Amino acid sequence: MVTFNYNNKIFKAIVNDDNGHVTNATTFYYRQRGNVIWATYEGGGIEMGTITGKVLENGKLQFNYQHVSITGELMTGYCESTPEMRSTGRIRLFEKWRWTCGDHSEGMSIIEEVVAMG
Repeated sequence: MVTFNYNNKIFKAIVNDDNGHVTNATTFYYRQRGNVIWATYEGGGIEMGTITGKVLENGKLQFNYQHVSITGELMTGYCESTPEMRSTGRIRLFEKWRWTCGDHSEGMSIIEEVVAMG
C-alpha cells in the first residue's frame, strides 16, 4: 500500500456535488503529524473552514469538517477520502461526505494537490 504525506500540501477542488459549498475557488491547506491530519480551507462559498481527522490503516482519510459559509452559515460534516497518486506526481482525493447539520444530505467531491509557487 502506498502511503501519502499530506504535510504542507495545498489542494484545490475540481469537482463537487451541487449540495456542497466548495467550488473550484476553494483552497485547502493540509498538515500532518503521524496519522493525524488537519487543514484549513477558504474561498469560493467558504469564508473559513477547518478539518480534523486521521489517516486510516487502509490509507483512506477520515475527518470531520466545519466552516462558515460566505452567507454566514455555520456548517458541519463528516468525510472519508480515498487518495490516488496521479501520473503528474500529485495526490488526488476522492471524497464521500455528508452534512451533520442542515439537511444531512450526502455528496461526492474531488480535490487535487496543486504545486505551490515560490
